[in-house]
Amino acid sequence: MVSRDIVQSSTGAVPVRAESDVLVVGAGPAGISAAVSAARNGASVTLVERYPYLGGLATGGMVLVLDDMHNDTEISVRGLAMEIIERMHGKGLAVFPPDPDRDPKVRQSLEMWQKWARWGVFDFHSHSLPHPIIFAAAFDPDGFKQASLDMVVEAGINLRLHSWFCETLVTDGAATGVAVESKEGRHALLGKVVIDATGDLDVAASAGTDYDQGSFILTTVSRMGGVDTDEAERFQFDEPDRFDEIDAGAKKIIRGSWNFWWLKTPLPGVVWLNCPHMTGLDGLSVGDLVKAEIEGRRRIQTLLDYVRQHMPGFENACIVDFAPQTGVRQTRLLKGEYVVQKSDVMKRVHFADSVCRGRDYYTPYRALLPQDVDQLIVAGRHYSATPQAQKTSREIPPCMAMGEAAGVAAVQALNAGVLVRDADVAVIQRQLRAQGADPGDVPAENALIKEAAE
Repeated sequence: MVSRDIVQSSTGAVPVRAESDVLVVGAGPAGISAAVSAARNGASVTLVERYPYLGGLATGGMVLVLDDMHNDTEISVRGLAMEIIERMHGKGLAVFPPDPDRDPKVRQSLEMWQKWARWGVFDFHSHSLPHPIIFAAAFDPDGFKQASLDMVVEAGINLRLHSWFCETLVTDGAATGVAVESKEGRHALLGKVVIDATGDLDVAASAGTDYDQGSFILTTVSRMGGVDTDEAERFQFDEPDRFDEIDAGAKKIIRGSWNFWWLKTPLPGVVWLNCPHMTGLDGLSVGDLVKAEIEGRRRIQTLLDYVRQHMPGFENACIVDFAPQTGVRQTRLLKGEYVVQKSDVMKRVHFADSVCRGRDYYTPYRALLPQDVDQLIVAGRHYSATPQAQKTSREIPPCMAMGEAAGVAAVQALNAGVLVRDADVAVIQRQLRAQGADPGDVPAENALIKEAAE
């Protein structure tokens, strides 16, 4: 229900434009999942986003492979992450390998490697070569935008795009809403539970909660069109020595990339460049973000000239677009009720209050909860983890699982009439299972058990 009341912000009285049970700030992958999950569980939901589209770094940042969701024996991230993949696949805008649970020896064959490697659907954590092909999905950014928009509209969510977060409204130690700025001026959006899905911890930081701050590489992602990918792949596998020489020249220009600096996309002749990676820049600094845009574009324009002259398959290549959002991987990180450690991720530590999984790691509910602000849940790459742990647990599907869990937790707390920090985790886990997600409540055989009280 929309209220016409006035609330106080740091700049004075502002009008209230919307009230709902759950308010989600940030419509990236985690925010979309949080909003849809809460709405499907019966809550009224408002979803606010500064850009005119949904998807965050998946779409605006063009992070065009959904991975870190298969642990070599099973798909470990399901639920809404799988639903959006299936929706895109139904429109020909997502590609993934068949039979994800086939014999690892089959999936590690040279034939499978040559067929699927340039889709980016391999286990880059593996030390064996060729890397095993696993379940992951290459997708089109506009396909993700449309699929997520369909899910939001179908769920009856109050979507407010073009609205820039300004500050968190806190009353008696509990988050009660946010103030946003738009073409309509400054106004308030209120919620009984607020979910921070901003990626940079904007809401929680504004509320005064404690956080760490890290930094990682920034990337200006782009796409090239006019590429004969069949010829480019033939060259890689049939003329490896010459390929290695030319590829090394490309990487020298890029000055920071993964081993494969280009990958295929569902659009014929269009390839994805998740590069260049630039170090020493702060994703919260306007100056550094501008430097990244200027330098990133310069390197890719130089790369284009080089590959058109030297790389078979790229003779007619052109720049299709640069991502409208800079690829920021790490900024503020919540210091929550539990801070996930690198050893927790690497040793596959299992928590009794696990509510979501990644590739082969688990995230406890406590890592979504600020220590000192009530009715606030954090979901996404800014969850409570050390910088070292976050670097290996921040991919899009696990963040979507985190958002799905946050949406369920918000509704369960409201239904029970308790604070979100006191929500019954067992109820949350059961509901996630019921809606097709995997909360990680059942540890894998190789998991290290860690009690929730530790």
